[in-house]
Amino acid sequence: MSIKNIVALVIVVLLTVIIMQNTDGVYFHILFSTVYTSKVKMLLPVAILAFILGVLVARPKNKKYNISEHYNDIHGKEDPNTLSDEDRDYIS
Repeated sequence: MSIKNIVALVIVVLLTVIIMQNTDGVYFHILFSTVYTSKVKMLLPVAILAFILGVLVARPKNKKYNISEHYNDIHGKEDPNTLSDEDRDYIS
């Protein structure tokens, strides 16, 4: 079992314990209204929404990096004929 799975399991267990300990009813003020409901009915949707937002923010981007385009952007404008006359004489 990987560390990532262990951490996820611990978080799920802690979240379950917290939700089960908060079953009593309370008043919630949501914008301009007041709702009387149990804490479970409010904690569970908030936890699910936080999980979904965390997955959306942490997902990797699938952008492929083309090194030849990057190289051409940097070095493409350089003059390929950079040898001095002395160097050309030495080579030939």
